[in-house]
Amino acid sequence: MTQPTTRVLAVLELLQSHGRMSGSELARRVGVDVRTLRRYIVMLEDLGIPLTAERGRHGAYMLVAGYKLPPMMFTNDEAVALSVGMVAVRGLGLAQAAPAVESVQAKLARVMPDSLKHQVGAIADTVKVDLRPAANTPASNAALMTLTRAAQAQQRVSMSYLSAAGAHTEREFHPYGLAWWAGAWYTVGMCCLRHDLRSFRLDRIGAVSRLDRPFRRPPGFDALDQLLRGIATIPHGQPIEVLLRTDLPTARRAFSLAFGLLEPVGGGVLLRTSADDLGWFARQLASLSFDFEIRSPTKLCAELARCAKRLHALAGSGGD
Repeated sequence: MTQPTTRVLAVLELLQSHGRMSGSELARRVGVDVRTLRRYIVMLEDLGIPLTAERGRHGAYMLVAGYKLPPMMFTNDEAVALSVGMVAVRGLGLAQAAPAVESVQAKLARVMPDSLKHQVGAIADTVKVDLRPAANTPASNAALMTLTRAAQAQQRVSMSYLSAAGAHTEREFHPYGLAWWAGAWYTVGMCCLRHDLRSFRLDRIGAVSRLDRPFRRPPGFDALDQLLRGIATIPHGQPIEVLLRTDLPTARRAFSLAFGLLEPVGGGVLLRTSADDLGWFARQLASLSFDFEIRSPTKLCAELARCAKRLHALAGSGGD
């Protein structure tokens, strides 16, 4: 434990568990000196926790007789959200997540009423969330924690990075935020080497350290939104433009941000993207529930006609 708040809460937990403890023993267990412990006791008193102190050589601290912290109370909906969240954490590619989840669940179980324990236990046993990391994507707890803290403090970092092509670079970076997508963690922000927004996979980051150089994150920055927009603009084969005869919310339900860029225009929404396999893209268009107009390339029109011919033949082969 390194944070003062954590240590103050540890003092309270020890007093609840043991009832009466000497100042020297409390200080030893929490890892501070006796003077610092006295400050923690004052902080607890300021929070309204009723404490008494026995003076003298063998003095001790204790909670006022009969005082117990009120148990945590959760509605059924809150319990479901908490329990599913615990299940999801196990699959986020963090090597040390499981012990932490077990610890949290044990603490919650100690204060939950029996009826709620059974509900939470049932969810843990029956709900499964597939958030497995991509193949050959090891967890990077150290990088995750360092970048998370740097993003929160808006503090520049120095890091080494190995690209997918095997190129190694050293760079400074402003981590605006982090996001989990398609089985891997990413950090998104301003790369001081490229002077532009970039995203980096955490499993390709080597040494990373915080620098004493602040930055200002753009207001309302959304790391996942920016990550998906960056992925959507990576060229894949032939560029494509399709006018979707619908509104923007409906288009977004049909195509994720990673699929392409969506822009409201006269007559609908313009989808700009690219694809290596035009036949596959034609099948995606064929599944839409609204009309559309292919603007480019002309080969996509031919692929869509081929898809329609095949579906017509299949429809004609069934029934009488």
